[in-house]
Amino acid sequence: MLQKNRVQFSIKELIFQIVLHIVVFIFYSFDKYHPHIGWHKAVFFLNYTFAALIINYFLLPRFLYREKYAIFFSYFSGIIIALMLLEELVLEQIFFPHTRGRNFPGLFFTLFQVLPVIIILAGFKFAWDALVKQRELEGLKAAIQESELQFLKSQINPHFLFNNLNNLYAYAIESSPKTPTIILELSSVLRYMLYECKEQFVPLYKEIEHLEDFTRLSQLQIEERGIVDFKAHHIQSDYQIAPLILIVFIENAFKHSQASQSDNILIDIEIFMTEEGKLDFFCKNNFQQLANTENLSKGIGLNNVKKRLQLLYPNAHQLTIIEHENQYEVYLSIQLTPQNISYELHHH
Repeated sequence: MLQKNRVQFSIKELIFQIVLHIVVFIFYSFDKYHPHIGWHKAVFFLNYTFAALIINYFLLPRFLYREKYAIFFSYFSGIIIALMLLEELVLEQIFFPHTRGRNFPGLFFTLFQVLPVIIILAGFKFAWDALVKQRELEGLKAAIQESELQFLKSQINPHFLFNNLNNLYAYAIESSPKTPTIILELSSVLRYMLYECKEQFVPLYKEIEHLEDFTRLSQLQIEERGIVDFKAHHIQSDYQIAPLILIVFIENAFKHSQASQSDNILIDIEIFMTEEGKLDFFCKNNFQQLANTENLSKGIGLNNVKKRLQLLYPNAHQLTIIEHENQYEVYLSIQLTPQNISYELHHH
């Protein structure tokens, strides 16, 4: 595939160079007093073309692009001098032996005849290469971002699985009757994470359903020790979102509330959209300040989701995290992009 793209791009460059040379040749040969193209014009321009080929495909890549500026300008000057000597001492003698060939018009006069044409032919090649380089850099940047996103996303699944398997092990040790239900909920959540969110963006309603499943799974672990409130409303059907972003904040809310207190757990989650496609996410949870409780603003999952937001929504999101004495609040606003699906979700 890469070789095929290179061949196609070379053909494009060849066509570009041919069109460029034709246009420059027309302007070079135009004379309002003698509106025709003589053979000497074609030969003189062919001389320029040959010099431009040496500059474009030998000097530019070997010296200028490798920052060997002194060598490049030395060779460039030598080619210009050779071109001027060939034109005055050979071509002028052949085509104009009794007129222009008899007198040397001067160094600067000849230089200002030769140099503009060469600069135009070489300048467009330089601009073409710069455009190609820019496209390669953009492609490389996109590839790096995609690789980083896949790496960050791959870290979320083990992080989630590790936490929930620990809880499942505790219920199994106690022979809790809720163990089968937890296994089914965990299976549903993992199925989504492993098979349905492989794309960079997923339908918003599927992500919301996944958050509901995850909340129910986590709520089973709280039992009667607190209150969990999940609301999702005004979710529009024709929008998509990067998967596994919002779940990190919900997971942290459950993890830290349970880790710091045994009862009176309060977790409030609310998601809604504006008509302009902006998704507003709110997540609040209470906790008790303990010496052995880790800093709530740190952790693999939270650091990853911040990086993903910067990569996927660089100028289209706003994240605010507020930590009070015994309450942790997350406010996230994302400008989403539409897609062509039809679904309406209203959960209260």
